[in-house]
Amino acid sequence: MAYRDLHEFLDLLESRLLLRRITAEVDPALEISAITDRVTKKGGPALLFEKVKGASVPLLINTFGTMERMCLALETPSLDDVARRISRLLRPELPTGLFEKLQALTKLKEFADSLPVTVRSAPCQEVVRSEPSLAFLPVIQCWPKDAGRYITFPMVVTRDPETGFRNVGCYRMQLFDHHTTAMHWQLHKDGTAHYQKYKAAGKRMEVAVALGADPATMYSATAPLPHGMDEFVLAGFLRKKPLELVKGKTVSLEVPAHAEIVLEGYVDPDERRTEGPFGDHTGFYSLPDQFPVFHITCITHRKNPVYPTIIVGKPVQEDDFLGKATERIFLPFIRLMIPELVDLHLPFEGVFHNCAIVSIKKSYPGQAKKVMQAIWGLGQLMFSKIIIVVEDSVNVQNLSEVAWRVFNSIDPKRDIVFSEGPVDELDVASCYAYYGAKMGIDATSKGPEEGMKRPWPDEIFMTPAIQALIEKRWKEYGLDGC
Repeated sequence: MAYRDLHEFLDLLESRLLLRRITAEVDPALEISAITDRVTKKGGPALLFEKVKGASVPLLINTFGTMERMCLALETPSLDDVARRISRLLRPELPTGLFEKLQALTKLKEFADSLPVTVRSAPCQEVVRSEPSLAFLPVIQCWPKDAGRYITFPMVVTRDPETGFRNVGCYRMQLFDHHTTAMHWQLHKDGTAHYQKYKAAGKRMEVAVALGADPATMYSATAPLPHGMDEFVLAGFLRKKPLELVKGKTVSLEVPAHAEIVLEGYVDPDERRTEGPFGDHTGFYSLPDQFPVFHITCITHRKNPVYPTIIVGKPVQEDDFLGKATERIFLPFIRLMIPELVDLHLPFEGVFHNCAIVSIKKSYPGQAKKVMQAIWGLGQLMFSKIIIVVEDSVNVQNLSEVAWRVFNSIDPKRDIVFSEGPVDELDVASCYAYYGAKMGIDATSKGPEEGMKRPWPDEIFMTPAIQALIEKRWKEYGLDGC
């Protein structure tokens, strides 16, 4: 059964001793983030701070901070199980018999059951604050040189004024005062595309911000969906149950009916203010820049809401596990575009966009370089600064195995490719904003067609017969437990 709201998920975590309540008073400026950074890096529990200085609402953090909790959030024993569900939906075969037709109908029903439904009343509107102020919320300052306090885990809802398509994104919001915040819409994001259309038309832009919901919906706001795809549909698919939405009180946008807190308001396309610096997921402070301003016109919330937040920074952090979920869930879509791709690993140390390691079923010369170019042309994978390609015999999730392959199997002159293209707006090393160099490393085995002028050596493996014998006699050797 899908979690109805965030509270049901927290009840489960607490029953499994995966949630810790902190009853002592804590300061939202740096103290919470310092505690959380230490707990997350040790693989510790989700944290519910019940008494935050200056606030009347408890604060939840490190909700998704382990693979175990990430899988519990999506109600799956393995993230690869979600990928397998998606793979079944993406199979392009036309039905030829009764069984295949029934399978096709099942796929259509699974998609239909993912579509959100609208309700007239909702828990997120139990309390309506028509004179809104953010003062009651425990908004944190994450790092010492941050420009102020930030809402770090919002679900920002906007609508394309031309197509009507909805976008839900997770964009940080620096507090300017109790009524206004920055809206950190990066250049390549859908929120920016919507904003630019309103700006071209000279129209005020409605915005709704939901804080806290069932965990699948919270994850979906972070997912890098293609333009025009609705994150609330993805949430319904992950939940295996339609997401209930309710129309805002002062905006025409819909928000999750079981959200904890909703901020309603607008962005004036002609108004921008300096936002930042902010300690970002790269492990460095992003620089101050001009961003749109969000004006809050109404706040609604549950009678007893919980305020969810997150910190980012040097790995390991909570967002690494959200990123790992994206890696596994979106692998079937990537395989649809790159059929020879077997597996993908975006290591935590690469902070999502600095390094992608892929394995392929290699069948012709130059195939690894073809795959590199395909990845650089694919959605947000275009930001990948380093792509390492290995063959399908290599476990890309094992960094030691990948490193051994790269260090021993490449000739730098032959196997390294340099290119240029878009880089993530938060990249700290590129010479120019938004644009920089990229490197591809072909660590696959080579033949004469790729310039290998001597036989490729055989890799060392033990014979299967000996492996089976050892497995059978392991206890006899006195090595049980080793």
